[in-house]
Amino acid sequence: MNKKELKIKLLNACKKQLASRREAVDTILANVAHSLKEETKSSAGDKHETGRAMLQLERENAGKQLAQIEKLELILKRVSTTVSSGPVHLGSVIVTSQYNYFIAIPAGEITINGQMFYAIGATSPIGQRLLGKEEGDEVGFRESIFAINSIY
Repeated sequence: MNKKELKIKLLNACKKQLASRREAVDTILANVAHSLKEETKSSAGDKHETGRAMLQLERENAGKQLAQIEKLELILKRVSTTVSSGPVHLGSVIVTSQYNYFIAIPAGEITINGQMFYAIGATSPIGQRLLGKEEGDEVGFRESIFAINSIY
């Protein structure tokens, strides 16, 4: 597999993970909306109000999660699959002496053809350390130092 194909697979894995998260949040929102609609005033008024308040909180939390997902979707739209050496930037694949990284969104571990990559956000602590670095540079992070072997 060439470098461009690898970047495309990593990007697609991030998109798939984000779509899965969106689907889960959409399900929560639909369930909450259904529960609020079905909620009827009972003789136990306080219990009813507490139940509605809990549903409202759940809907609010899901709304916040949805807003975060939408931000991450916008970031993914800016990720280029063009292979480029040069300094680390959004969309870079970085192979180091310890781990492999994909600068996109925080999607965690992604395995492509038996090779593991960490999809990380550019604003994460390790992402901040990697941004702007070149091949051959060393990066210190959490009591360890590793070398950047290649960037594409």
